[in-house]
Amino acid sequence: MANSELTKRVLADGIKKVMETKAFDKITVTDITDSCGVSRNTFYYHFQDKYELVNWIFYTEITPIAEAATGEYGWAKALTRLFCYLQDNRAFYTNVLRFQGQNSFVSCLLDFYQSALGEIIEKNAVQNLTPEERQFAAKFYSYALIGIVTDWVTQDMRTDPEAAVTTIKKLINGRFPCQPS
Repeated sequence: MANSELTKRVLADGIKKVMETKAFDKITVTDITDSCGVSRNTFYYHFQDKYELVNWIFYTEITPIAEAATGEYGWAKALTRLFCYLQDNRAFYTNVLRFQGQNSFVSCLLDFYQSALGEIIEKNAVQNLTPEERQFAAKFYSYALIGIVTDWVTQDMRTDPEAAVTTIKKLINGRFPCQPS
């Protein structure tokens, strides 16, 4: 790993450590640098601010998981891996989900899953769907998945990831029991 990547990883670990006890909006760059023993100059050499650091964490840690949705694992296993990853980083993601706005965790996940689901829909869609309908379907399912992930995190991750994904699979495959109208 290059020295720059190693330093970024140290800073990422530092902010995660601080977020175990302090709300994201209350954290300063000094808090981060003190927790990992580097100078403020080192921080600013690699990141403009704490938002850019958090964004870097999202994209370096979530990207491989999200990309697996269209690759070897498929969306269900990739979503299970995402749930497990979030559990392993519970303090950080519970805290970071309270932050909304540009470069938020939710917008990061929406970008990933809209793209991934768009590819899946493109490969498997019925021929009579227009490109606009495929894009709408990708957006619809992305918002649904991210809503479920967000609720799961904010409700203290109580449901087993495998059980949650199994329920989502049933809904998507149309095998979820519904009441007649």
